[in-house]
Amino acid sequence: MDPELFPRDRAEIAPGAVHLPGWLDAGEQRSLLEACREWARPPAGLRTVRTPGGGTMSARQVCLGWHWYPYGYARTVVDGDGAPVKPFPDRLRVLGRRAVTDAYGAAAPGADYDIALVNFYDSDARMGMHRDSDERADAPVVSLSLGDTCVFRFGNTATRTRPYTDVELRSGDLFVFGGPSRLAYHGVLRVHGGTAPAELGLSGRLNITLRISGR
Repeated sequence: MDPELFPRDRAEIAPGAVHLPGWLDAGEQRSLLEACREWARPPAGLRTVRTPGGGTMSARQVCLGWHWYPYGYARTVVDGDGAPVKPFPDRLRVLGRRAVTDAYGAAAPGADYDIALVNFYDSDARMGMHRDSDERADAPVVSLSLGDTCVFRFGNTATRTRPYTDVELRSGDLFVFGGPSRLAYHGVLRVHGGTAPAELGLSGRLNITLRISGR
């Protein structure tokens, strides 16, 4: 990767919401990408998520540890092939702890991360403003980006509208939100196709979101 002309620094986007650019190095990104390709294989592989109203999400998803569906969790892919959800990997548990420590300077209290939602975005995919509110724990959400750059909108806890901040998330970036921002609305406005690091060999964007279920 070309070095940054103006290095991107750590930024607190809102109280408890922290952006750490370039948190994953090139080797870690390649390793995670290969893992995501394995996780995406059936059974319990990458699927199109259908909403209760009959629509579909444009980002496709695979779950680890617990299977998320609108709006709950299960141990099987209840809205797909019915297979048992793939186990939550120890490597992601370690990454989750490290991410929170690096973002906040202290480890998160309570249980370890036990849910991963892996979303794949092609250049036309979006994610509407929503809250991650189906968990029974209030531990910080950890978000890792691989591949194409996206425009990520981080809002407030009361409404899908203003105030919000748009953040450019590039491959290797970390975004953590907890505390007063844990239930903030957020979404992906657009994906800039063709912006992934060439050496990664990925067309599109992968987002790995780690959560603690409290279950």
